[in-house]
Amino acid sequence: MSDVKIEHKAVMNRAELAQWIADVGKALSGGGTVAIRLDGSTVELEVPDRVRVEAEVEVDGDEIELELELKWSTARKTEKGSKAASAG
Repeated sequence: MSDVKIEHKAVMNRAELAQWIADVGKALSGGGTVAIRLDGSTVELEVPDRVRVEAEVEVDGDEIELELELKWSTARKTEKGSKAASAG
């Protein structure tokens, strides 16, 4: 179970979708903080330089689903690349 989940579902035309994806892409190409619009509010995320990406296409009858998933760890890493020990 996740600590926090914010889900955004909307119907957009292609131009609106292209603009939303472009906005996310522009934010990712900037600094480490990414602000993403979701349902009239903005979520700010700290995104590291390396991110795991998963793309999935599913065709089910007359419906096509394209899923893009970005994942990264929020755990701090030491200089040697191992996760920092947690207190407690």
